[in-house]
Amino acid sequence: MSGIVGIYHLDQRLVESSDLHQMVDILDHRGPDGSDTWYRESIGLGHCMLWTTLESLHEQLPLVKGDLTITADARIDNRDELAQVLTLPDRPLEKVTDSEFILAAYEKWGSDCPEHLLGDFAFGIWDGQKQQLFCARDHLGVKPFYYFHQESNTFAFASEIKGLLCLDWIPQQINEVRIADYLALMFEDKVVTTFENIFRLPPASRLWADASGIRVETYWQLDSNYELKLESDDAYAEAFREIFIEAVRCRLRSAFSVGSHLSGGLDSSSVSCVARKILSETTGETLHTFSNIFDTVKECDERSYIDEVLKQGGYTPHYIHADAFGPLTDVEQIWNYEDEPILGPSHHYPWRLNQAAHEEDVRIVFDGFDGDSVVSHGLDRLRELALQQKWSEFAEAIEVASKNYKFSVNYMLTYYGLPALRQLSTQGQWFGFLKAVNYIHHRFQYSRRSLLIRQGIKPIFNKVLHKLDRTPKKSVDNLGKAREIINADFAEQIHLKERVRRYTPKPVSPGTVRQEHWQSMTGGVMAVNLEAVDRCAAAFGLEARHPFLDRRLVEFCLAVPSDQKFRRGFGRMIMRQGLNDILPPAVQWRGDKANMTANFVNGLLNINRPLFEQVLNKYSHSVLRYVNLDNWENAWSRVKQYPESNKKISSTTQDCFMVWRATVLALWFQRM
Repeated sequence: MSGIVGIYHLDQRLVESSDLHQMVDILDHRGPDGSDTWYRESIGLGHCMLWTTLESLHEQLPLVKGDLTITADARIDNRDELAQVLTLPDRPLEKVTDSEFILAAYEKWGSDCPEHLLGDFAFGIWDGQKQQLFCARDHLGVKPFYYFHQESNTFAFASEIKGLLCLDWIPQQINEVRIADYLALMFEDKVVTTFENIFRLPPASRLWADASGIRVETYWQLDSNYELKLESDDAYAEAFREIFIEAVRCRLRSAFSVGSHLSGGLDSSSVSCVARKILSETTGETLHTFSNIFDTVKECDERSYIDEVLKQGGYTPHYIHADAFGPLTDVEQIWNYEDEPILGPSHHYPWRLNQAAHEEDVRIVFDGFDGDSVVSHGLDRLRELALQQKWSEFAEAIEVASKNYKFSVNYMLTYYGLPALRQLSTQGQWFGFLKAVNYIHHRFQYSRRSLLIRQGIKPIFNKVLHKLDRTPKKSVDNLGKAREIINADFAEQIHLKERVRRYTPKPVSPGTVRQEHWQSMTGGVMAVNLEAVDRCAAAFGLEARHPFLDRRLVEFCLAVPSDQKFRRGFGRMIMRQGLNDILPPAVQWRGDKANMTANFVNGLLNINRPLFEQVLNKYSHSVLRYVNLDNWENAWSRVKQYPESNKKISSTTQDCFMVWRATVLALWFQRM
């Protein structure tokens, strides 16, 4: 988790060395093992070094080779493959650094080099012969890259926004559109930041900067049309196992102790179990695990599953009592590293886990980040079966799934099956509709009359009325409940509804399982979360590694057929089956996962309540331009009444999150 910076004056002004030093100094938490700068006339690069791999111990950045100079925050995972085709320095491979691999790839393939790299990377290469700066970011956006561009004047980049704002010639001007995005929970714009003229380079993007300006383009996209065909269920599971183990193995390359966030869930347990297995078979080292436990809010406690993993041996466990602190307990320290007011309600968990890892001299931390999206629960397969009118298979699937996931059969039928009935009726497929009604009546004891009226006649009647209605249709309000916390005048001024409508992904056709899967992995929120995870690790001199975001694994999981995403009443079946003798059975076959809402509410009401009250009573007036004060106060009043209201905790979730977003924004403005 190194830090990179760069300045290129497009108008050929000389780079001031003091500017580069200022950028490097403010990012020194990313590079406790030294920093350096390089500059020539109008171009300058800088680097903050964090040693992680054996190769990095030999690394000197920025690195100059002839007319080329590179600065990089990178870990390249396909080194053996690249070594067969690249011209590398004449020394043992274990002493060739990752930045030298990138530079050799650029020499061979030019700006196509990112397409040939596997791993996590963000880099900038100055090509003196072309008088051009070339930059790129990895396929999934694990490594951050922010830049400032002033047309025909200056281009600058850094691993964190603060590395740009420290320069007195970059204005610290609020981008109000991004404030609205945060309040509306809309992160599909992958370019903008909370500051005007400071942008993020999107994942899988490359950038060229020269005297004529800058150009950005995408170099890789997930293919939502390709389907992988293998001969059997076992073949899919074995293929998953092979790719997943390799995704963990290549990320274990380290010169220091390795740790893993272990929650007891399927994702973090899979990563931890595979990492422990590889370590025990190679170096013999134990794997440090860092787990949140809950003594007071017991419904969040996952110790029974954590213990099942630890029983395998080969672990050095560490525990954090996560119900002893709240979401705002460490906020003053967190603001030293967070540049934008985009804090999620669970941000404090990895903060304390990483703090514990740092105290144990661990430098590499694994996690199960976004395993849910990558492997996919595949529950939309149920809807697909209903739409394909495979009612017998559908019925068997929901009966098994209801036990595994602890949902009622009636709920699963209503949510996944009945919409298919309505579609059959509105499309005039009456034979299929009546056949399905009869089957559901006999299998689930549903009233035929009720099904005919509610799923057949009523949808047709509404469709006819809709066609006959000539009154102007109101535009769809995509803001939903989020609008309640937003100042209505502000939302109208920046045309928020239109922005949300423009960036909200188009709904996919019902039953298109792969398209749903593709959307879950390509949304803007993943990149935002990864950037937050990066800063949370960098604050403690750590590098976060995410095996589930291995490009090979992502492409494989998307390409498997829908019946492999959900099978025998279980989602993520290829993962469960593929890790059969690695995962403890209790974890392997669990269908549920802990809901942390109870501990979030506990933090609001029992730990951080005075701070929430203080912020609401002594807010910065700047925040009222964006936030609806009345709704903020009313939501907080309802949250405070929750313990005595005898309501389910789910009924207060929306209010909690409204209070959270308003409070975080107010705290951020207080520091501006």
